[in-house]
Amino acid sequence: MEKIIIQPDLCDGCHDCQEACARLHGASGILVREVEGSFYPIICQQCEGAPCQLICPTEAMTKDGIEEAKCIGCGLCMMVCPFGAVEIHERKAHKCDQCPDLGTPACVKACSKRAIAKVDTQKLQEEKQRQHIQKITGAGKGNRKSADLINVMTARTRARKAAEKEA
Repeated sequence: MEKIIIQPDLCDGCHDCQEACARLHGASGILVREVEGSFYPIICQQCEGAPCQLICPTEAMTKDGIEEAKCIGCGLCMMVCPFGAVEIHERKAHKCDQCPDLGTPACVKACSKRAIAKVDTQKLQEEKQRQHIQKITGAGKGNRKSADLINVMTARTRARKAAEKEA
């Protein structure tokens, strides 16, 4: 599964991501906020059991986007979003849909500082697990037993993910 991730420490507040998104969609699904001199891009996290989806009286809100024809602009979705990632613009709700029709989302292409990226979450998780195992076992320092443990853990994770996809 791919997901857009944000690295706020790299963001310089240029708003290029917002402008690219607005050009493509008519309104931006990403918001850059400044707090005490630091910039934070805010984007929909496509929550499981999304509060915005649960509260929408017209069922216009989906986990991945908004059916604009159904949206009445009531703002309930905006009020319940735990991230503040939903905006009302011209009486319609807007949030990030991760640009499913594009290979790379507009905000990612526009970010010259690489503060926004689309990553494969499974690969990211495996890499973090590998780093953690190396840290706690001393793998990579000539310790063959630890390296074998990392390979077994990676194989088990991949097998579990494959089984989940089949189910």
